[in-house]
Amino acid sequence: MSLHRVSSMSSHEHVRGSSPARSEHRKMSFNPVGTWVPPAAKEEPVGAFEVSKTRRLVQVAAAVVYCLFAAGVVFGYAAIKPVLVDEGVYGEFCADVSSINAEATTTCYEQELRLNLMFTTAAVATNVCALPVGTLLDRYGPRVCGLIGSCFLAIGAIFFSFASQLPFDGYIPGYLFLALGGPFVFISSFQLSNTFPRHSGLILALLTGAFDSSSAIFLFYRLLYTASKHTFTPHRFFLVYLIVPICISIAQTFLMPKNSYKTVGELVAQAEDPSNDVHPIDQHVSDEGRLARLREERRQHRESVVSEITSLLGRKGEEGDKQTQAEERKKQISGVWGVLHGRSAFQQIKSLWFILITLFTVIQMVRINYFVATIRTQYEHLLSDHQKAVQVNNIFDVALPLGGVIAIPMIGLVLDNTSTLFVLTLLVSVATAIGILGVLPYLWAAYANIALFVLYRPLYYTAVSDYAAKVFGFHTFGKVYGLIICLAGILNFFQSALDALTHKNFGGDPIPVNVMLLVMALAVGVALVGFVWYKSRKLGRDRLEDEAEGARETLMPEPNGEVADR
Repeated sequence: MSLHRVSSMSSHEHVRGSSPARSEHRKMSFNPVGTWVPPAAKEEPVGAFEVSKTRRLVQVAAAVVYCLFAAGVVFGYAAIKPVLVDEGVYGEFCADVSSINAEATTTCYEQELRLNLMFTTAAVATNVCALPVGTLLDRYGPRVCGLIGSCFLAIGAIFFSFASQLPFDGYIPGYLFLALGGPFVFISSFQLSNTFPRHSGLILALLTGAFDSSSAIFLFYRLLYTASKHTFTPHRFFLVYLIVPICISIAQTFLMPKNSYKTVGELVAQAEDPSNDVHPIDQHVSDEGRLARLREERRQHRESVVSEITSLLGRKGEEGDKQTQAEERKKQISGVWGVLHGRSAFQQIKSLWFILITLFTVIQMVRINYFVATIRTQYEHLLSDHQKAVQVNNIFDVALPLGGVIAIPMIGLVLDNTSTLFVLTLLVSVATAIGILGVLPYLWAAYANIALFVLYRPLYYTAVSDYAAKVFGFHTFGKVYGLIICLAGILNFFQSALDALTHKNFGGDPIPVNVMLLVMALAVGVALVGFVWYKSRKLGRDRLEDEAEGARETLMPEPNGEVADR
């Protein structure tokens, strides 16, 4: 999701110290560790015009389908958790087995903690996994990443299918491998947005929508499990699910590109570079006539390539100008664009810009995953009614993937047409509203909480990446944004401590923990918004002073009619 927002702007960043009129096209790296690892030789990316339109269409369609079945299935935990409880997973951890009723609709503390640890581990792995995925994608290409992802998915499905028969706990490693496979499959698909550059936004939106909708896979399984009167067990389901990684492997081997498609910037650079007409071997050609013919053949080939690229990208003139103007408008609206561009990653990480957004991201990610993992048990206590809690859980299972899809166009409009300060204020306001609704013991509050939550979740993830791109820039995006998400992922292990606190210290009452998280999020959020407000005002004053200084340097007429330099 996050890459959706930054990729549309990556080719418009200006080089500091160069002419303002000169914009250099860059390929945005997916590698969060950048030059921290030694470079490796790799094959050049391929231009979309070199592949048939039909093949490219099939590649995009295949990626959307397999992302729908694999990219984020672990986030359907709230849907599959009742099935696991019904199957007695971790039921042996309950000291008093009689505390679990015949239908296994409730859990004891030890069982609840163990189940939630399974999800917490997966959520942490999903975020931390951005580091190796980015490195492997940049060094070895999307096909290798896709194959690794399919292997992880297959291992996870096998572990989960046979977990009850293994001499060790197979559920946590099984869910962990399912979580690891998702990012490898999903992130390696983003380069397919370059198959049709004029429709890159639509392709990215489809992939993002597939990721959000993939959490519904476990919802559909739970419905089948219920309809089959519990005969379609997790063992059978995950054996069937092995079809998914097998199909992904086949698609990666025979259909998907080995190397990433060229970005718009790379295509334009290729089209505008006349140096390809001259080769180093020309100095060994003594026949002037033959040399002229060779260069003419290269020139004609380049012009043919230019024609292909122009057809792929569309008309350069008016459409290009409109796109550039739109991107410049977004920069001006942001209010903070470029504030730390050109700084080293270490300088950026030391700044309050990084510290505050990281603290906010950590707290919000813990809140989000804690709610996903404990929604049913929270509302069993809040509503004092098991059936109502089940009803709330069922609605949430449907709303979570649906909300992600619905939110996509809204997110684009908000981030493209409002300032970064407004976006952060919106995030803090909605997060506060969710926190308040989450402690009210009313059914209407539960439904309102779910509605806000499923829209807020994709907005939050996308807004953080958008903030990182605008504030820190694309040269260090992989390092800085990767570190933010990695830290937030690792610190998600605090979710287990919150579970223990809720059950041991507060007797299952979620209100104290939710209030604590609400206060922490509000305090950090207000500090972040206040800091950005102060800095954006200062940046605005600096820009006005620069414009005024430029105006003073304009030649103005003196009263006697002479011209003087002001």
